[in-house]
Amino acid sequence: MELSNIEPQIIWKNFSRLNAVPRPSKKEEKVIAFIKEFGENLGLETTVDEVGNVIIKKPATPGMENRKSVVLQSHLDMVCQKNNDVNFDFDTEGIKMEVDGEWVKAKGTTLGADNGLGVATIMSILESTDIPHPDLEALFTIDEETGMTGALGLKPGQLTGQILLNLDTEEDDEIDIGCAGGIDVTISQDYNTEVAKGQIIRIEVKGLQGGHSGMDIHKGFGNANVILGRILYKGLEKENIQLISIDGGGLRNAIPREGVAVVSVRNAQEFIDEVTNGLKKDILEEFATIEPNLHINIESSTTSEKALSEEDSRKIILTLKSLHNGVYRMSPDVKDLVESSNNVARVELKEGELKILNLSRSSVESSKDSVAEQLKSVAELAGMKTVFSGSYPGWKPKPGSEIVKLMENLYTEKFGDKPHVVACHAGLECGIIGANYPEMEMVSFGPTIRGAHSPDEKANIPSTQKFWSFTKDILANIPLK
Repeated sequence: MELSNIEPQIIWKNFSRLNAVPRPSKKEEKVIAFIKEFGENLGLETTVDEVGNVIIKKPATPGMENRKSVVLQSHLDMVCQKNNDVNFDFDTEGIKMEVDGEWVKAKGTTLGADNGLGVATIMSILESTDIPHPDLEALFTIDEETGMTGALGLKPGQLTGQILLNLDTEEDDEIDIGCAGGIDVTISQDYNTEVAKGQIIRIEVKGLQGGHSGMDIHKGFGNANVILGRILYKGLEKENIQLISIDGGGLRNAIPREGVAVVSVRNAQEFIDEVTNGLKKDILEEFATIEPNLHINIESSTTSEKALSEEDSRKIILTLKSLHNGVYRMSPDVKDLVESSNNVARVELKEGELKILNLSRSSVESSKDSVAEQLKSVAELAGMKTVFSGSYPGWKPKPGSEIVKLMENLYTEKFGDKPHVVACHAGLECGIIGANYPEMEMVSFGPTIRGAHSPDEKANIPSTQKFWSFTKDILANIPLK
C-alpha cells in the first residue's frame, strides 16, 4: 500500500512532504524555509523568530471567535540514526518510507514520526477549510532533540494563546501533563600517546535495540558503552591494557546500540579466551530475552597504532565502569514514573582525545543536579574535566486544569475507555515554554510511535486515525474565554 492511500490522507500527504525535506537537529534551514513557505502560500500570517522557530497564525472559524485561543506546537527537527549497513545522508536525502501492515516505517533509518506526525497534523489543520477551531497559533520549534534551543529561545510575548496542545507524545491512550528536565554532562580529557606495547584486539558490541534515553531508560535495554566498559574492566584483572580507540554510541538522547574498542594487551589469545568463555557468555545470557540480536565480537587485529599509557587507560576503564547508567530514582509521588536517570550516550577516544557524553534527566531539579554531580565526582577522581550545559526545566503536572478535564471527558465519550493521565520521563518543550508563559494551560498527546530515536522507529496507522479524530474534536470543544 502506498502512503497516499492511507487514511487520513491529508496527514500522510503532509508527512510525506515534510519527510522529503532534510531536517537534522541544528541543521533545520531547509525545513524552516519549507514551513515558512507553506504558511505564506496559505495567505496566513507567518513569522520566523530570531532562533528559527516558525509561528503561523490562523483566525478562528465562524462561530468559534469566543473560545480560548490555542497554540498547536511540534518540533521540526528529527533524530538521525541509521543502521551501519545503510548508506544514507540525512543532510541531503529525504526519508525513504514504506508500509508494513498497520505500521509506517523507514528503510534502515529513523522515520521522523517523532515529531513529524505532529508537524503534519498542524499543517493539515492550517490548510483545512472545514475543521472548526478557535484562534490558532501554530508554533514549530527547532532543535528539540539536541538542546531544545528553539523553546529556550522563544521570548515572552511572542504567543497570545491561552491553551497549548503539544503533539509530541507517543502513546495514543495517554494525556501527558508533566515531563522531566535534563542536563548535558560532558566529560573530557586529553592524553599523551605512545607506541602500543602488546598485541592488538578489536572488541565490537552491536545488535542492541537502542531507543529513547528517557521513555525507554527503565526497560533494561543494553547500552553498548556500558557493555564495552564491562569487558574492558574484566580485562584489567589479568592484563595491563593500553587503550587505542573507543567509538561507542551517538546522540545523547538515544540509548547506544553499537560500540567498538581497540586495545593493546600482552597476550591477545589469552585475553580473547578469558573474556569469550567467561564474561561474554554471561552478558549474552543476561540479555537473551530483551536483546536477542546482541552480538559481541572479540578478535585479534593487525592494526598497529599509538596507544595511551597503561595508567591512563586504567583510569578511563574504571571511569566507564563507575558512571551511573539507567534509572537513578523512581518517583515517590507518581506511580511507575522514573524520576531521575542518566544515559551514558557517547564515548569517543581518538588520538588521545577522550569525550564521554551523558544526558541526565529528572522531573525534580535537585535530583537532576544530584545525578550530574555524581558523574562529575567520578570524572574528577580520575582527573577528567566535566562541563554542564543545555540545562532545561521539567514541567510540573496540573491534573485539575480545564483542558485536561475536557480531554479526559472527550476521550472517554469518544473511545469508551478512560485515558491514562500521566507524566513522562522525556524532555518535552512544555516545561521551557511554561517558564515564559506560566498562565498557559498545557497538555501533550499524540499517536502511537514505537522505537523512536532508533532505526526501528515506526508509526501506527490506526492510531494516527484515532489521534486525528481526537484532535479535531478537541479543537471543536475548546472552552469559552
